[in-house]
Amino acid sequence: MHIDIDKDVCIGAGQCALAAPGVFTQDDDGYSALLPGREDGAGDQMTREAARACPVSAIAVTDT
Repeated sequence: MHIDIDKDVCIGAGQCALAAPGVFTQDDDGYSALLPGREDGAGDQMTREAARACPVSAIAVTDT
């Protein structure tokens, strides 16, 4: 799995961090970020749900 976060689109709603807190966090400015070592989703089944929960579709999850 590969996760891309479009920082130009992200509005910092935090839905990703709420849906998959083991993969996503928010940076110092409040925007979506991946936790270190979780760039591949770390097998978290909520990763795709976190992408769907993003109100501006800033997160793309693809299979590698």
